[in-house]
Amino acid sequence: MALFASLSERLNHIFSKLTKRGKLTELEIRQAMREVRIALLEADVNLKVAKDFIAEVSEKAVGQQVLESLNPAQQVIKIVNEELIALMGPSNAKLEVASKPPTVILMCGLQGAGKTTMCAKLAIQLKKQGKRPLLVAGDIYRPAAIEQLKVVGAKAGAEVFERGTQDPVKTAKEAVAYAVKMGFDTVVIDTAGRLHIDEKLMQELENIEKAVEVTEVLLTVDAMTGQDAVNVAETFNSRLSITGVILTKLDGDTRGGACLSIKAVTGKPIKFIGVGEKLTDLEPFYPDRMASRILGMGDVLSLIERAQEAVSEKQAQELEKKMRENSFTLSDFLTQFETLKKMGGANALVSMLPGMGKLQIKEGDVDERKIERMRAIILSMTQKERDNPQIINYSRKKRIAEGSGTTLQDVNRLLRQFDQTKQLMKQMRGKRRFPF
Repeated sequence: MALFASLSERLNHIFSKLTKRGKLTELEIRQAMREVRIALLEADVNLKVAKDFIAEVSEKAVGQQVLESLNPAQQVIKIVNEELIALMGPSNAKLEVASKPPTVILMCGLQGAGKTTMCAKLAIQLKKQGKRPLLVAGDIYRPAAIEQLKVVGAKAGAEVFERGTQDPVKTAKEAVAYAVKMGFDTVVIDTAGRLHIDEKLMQELENIEKAVEVTEVLLTVDAMTGQDAVNVAETFNSRLSITGVILTKLDGDTRGGACLSIKAVTGKPIKFIGVGEKLTDLEPFYPDRMASRILGMGDVLSLIERAQEAVSEKQAQELEKKMRENSFTLSDFLTQFETLKKMGGANALVSMLPGMGKLQIKEGDVDERKIERMRAIILSMTQKERDNPQIINYSRKKRIAEGSGTTLQDVNRLLRQFDQTKQLMKQMRGKRRFPF
């Protein structure tokens, strides 16, 4: 399900009614705002946050400048967008860096929020920034927690510091000393969680915070728990010096209330969002991009960033050259499918494209299985067939279909699509500037 799909759909419906009316009266705007308030509450947004948000938007939307403008509906949408950004931001909150290494990040949260896996995801983000992170196993209570951190740490390519079941406060102090000695510039401490907040849990976290010079205290909360996530954040914030929040499971069937409420309730920014189960599925939180996605305007910047991570400059230049020279092969076609997969798949990218809400195309509407079938067909071909698809006769098609577990129709469809792609590239070569 697309992020905030239900809320986005409701808001688009409300604003589409406004755009059809041309000139707007104050009564029509206030009626629309009442509908927006209901949509926010159904998305599990905190009651006070929803009321304050609507009051702020209404005050600006019923001003003379909006009512007398040529397109008041667009002005109202602009105001809603700006207020959503202010509610969640107003800007991307980056991780703080200690003036003297190492930067110490204390991870906290309830059990089940995905905190241990988040440590490895964060390590990958830090490594992308040229950092050298050390993960610290500070959860000595949950069975296999230390082993889990070792496994995900190895996948992230990050060293894990652990001292078995000794006091986590002592482990944290030893880990920081080890980091200084071995040249690690960032220390990420995984801590114990509970099924609910209790005094023992909070005291241990406070003791760790006092024992080592902590730069960031990041709270990991499950976005799918809605208002409970906000309540958890508020409670942790009252006892610890929380510096930021990581929202997990934003790829699931979440109504988005936590995302829209946490900053307003706690005063602490969302720094990262978990958008999938893979270790690479962690993104910095940008309030302006999130507001655009909620309003169905897409998120082109995040889309570009994903593309840049999936395709190197050299690969892009090679592809452009092949397109110019009309030497694009089925192997190159396969590479494009692999790139799509690296970027999260077609469905994951749908909500980032502008106008998808208006076209009523939602995440899940793109059949990923068709793409997988196309990959399987190309993988069942010989290199000679990929380079020269014109040699693929009936017997070869039959062999390819059997090898890929598909049908002759599927093979023919793929070859037609490849021909159409090449024709499109041929037409593009005639343009003065290459569009890619």
